[in-house]
Amino acid sequence: MNSPMLGATIVSALAACGVTDVVLSPGSRNAALSLALYEADARDLIRLHVRIDERVACFTALGLAKGSDRVVAVVTTSGSAVGNLAPAAMEAKSAGVGLLLITADRPAELIGTGANQTGEQVGAFGPSVATVRLSSLMEDPAAWGAAVQRAHVVASGRRSRMPGPVHINAEFSAPLVGPVPEVDVRLAEVSGSDGVTVHEVADAERTVVLVGDASRTVGMEARALAELSGLPLFAEPSSNARTGDNAIAHYRLLLNSAPGAEIRRVICFGHPTLSRPVTALLSRGDVEVIVVTDRADWNDVGHRGAAVVDRVLIPEGDPGWLESWRVADQRLVEKRSSVAGWDGHAVAEAVVAAVGPREQLFFGSSQSIRDADLAPINQRPARVWANRGLSGIDGTLSTATGVALATGEPTTVLLGDLTLQHDMGALVMPPLEPGCDIRVVVVHDDGGAIFSTLEQGAPEYQEAFERVFGTPQGMDLAGVAAALGWETTTVSDARALNDALEAPVRGRQLVVAALPRGGRRAAEAALSELGR
Repeated sequence: MNSPMLGATIVSALAACGVTDVVLSPGSRNAALSLALYEADARDLIRLHVRIDERVACFTALGLAKGSDRVVAVVTTSGSAVGNLAPAAMEAKSAGVGLLLITADRPAELIGTGANQTGEQVGAFGPSVATVRLSSLMEDPAAWGAAVQRAHVVASGRRSRMPGPVHINAEFSAPLVGPVPEVDVRLAEVSGSDGVTVHEVADAERTVVLVGDASRTVGMEARALAELSGLPLFAEPSSNARTGDNAIAHYRLLLNSAPGAEIRRVICFGHPTLSRPVTALLSRGDVEVIVVTDRADWNDVGHRGAAVVDRVLIPEGDPGWLESWRVADQRLVEKRSSVAGWDGHAVAEAVVAAVGPREQLFFGSSQSIRDADLAPINQRPARVWANRGLSGIDGTLSTATGVALATGEPTTVLLGDLTLQHDMGALVMPPLEPGCDIRVVVVHDDGGAIFSTLEQGAPEYQEAFERVFGTPQGMDLAGVAAALGWETTTVSDARALNDALEAPVRGRQLVVAALPRGGRRAAEAALSELGR
């Protein structure tokens, strides 16, 4: 009975967001929404307006929104009904009027099959209208409510100052109707765009500062907050915050330990998507998540955000809380030193340590940046970059070259062999074009090492693994780069790598760190156990 729950959650979230008026065009697929709206109207939570023509309904909603200066929702069934919203949606977009276009849909597996009243509704209003997709198969009311709130914030222009229409496409699976459940929707407190909003936290008990991929400005702000409040700092490699006495190098491994279980609040900056333990932390029901963002949009991967704000003020925390993390971190340093060897972690540690101020460091988005996430803290770090928006491995060297050209500073790139092969064209430097000083360190284990650490690396998939996941290419990357004018070096131990990294970055240099790929899964499992 998830369709009635989805319908009730959407309507409850609308009311919680402050929507007072909803215009409904009746239909079959939107039955759960219709019943939930009827109940909400009866309870004076929402004022319901019914119109049999969807075009009329949407223009009525437009007028309601204009007259009330509030976001108004219009609800339709699936199929051609959706297209009738387009004229009013176009007007709302140009006029800057907030509308929520809520369209019921068939389950995704029926689209394109010829099933009754099915069409491609996602994108029906063009690329300028954002679309939020919901499915009754998700069985996650918290995610549904968070998505509706995000859509409402965008439609209202609360953070962007650009109000307009937003499309919510809700996929309802049979059975479509049933008793309307009571839903308690918990929404985040989202600050607006009228000046800088400062969120004051009453206490710092069991609080940590988490920083994902971020600009230098955001990273410095997060670090300053942690240090002024005496809080543990969990900073991803591309956060530009991974330095200072509060930074915990092994936070990822320690999240499954006793200190990790005690966390009660996370102040989150940037885009944290690098590791599953962090995602699990941000999804915990017993953890308050405060999202700090400098953008109109925000990141809330666990749908647990309690507040979305521009700035945070928090009193000084218990020194013992920070010290417990430092002690646990140091214990892991000692444990790891006894099992250290020549592997991806050793390469990442050497690179992080070698690149300092007035230099740029760019990470590829696969295993190498995750290895760097366990590297010792560099107290004189470089400015750090990565393509972590979508975390693709394509275009890494090209992007890093652009950074080097823009900054005019020596730039080091750490990436894997497959990542480099996805961007081989960037090894070509046209002789008539401006050049840059760039050093590329390639972790060459002949294939996709990261996959061996995931589910598909389990023994039961061993027969298929090399061909469809490991994908060894047997490529002589040093030879290719040398043919294109790069100065190349191949190293096979930590001492040789350190020697190569001590040389100044001049021109185009490629350092190939040759590694075996076997045993990576077992090594990662052993690392995880060290943190428990």
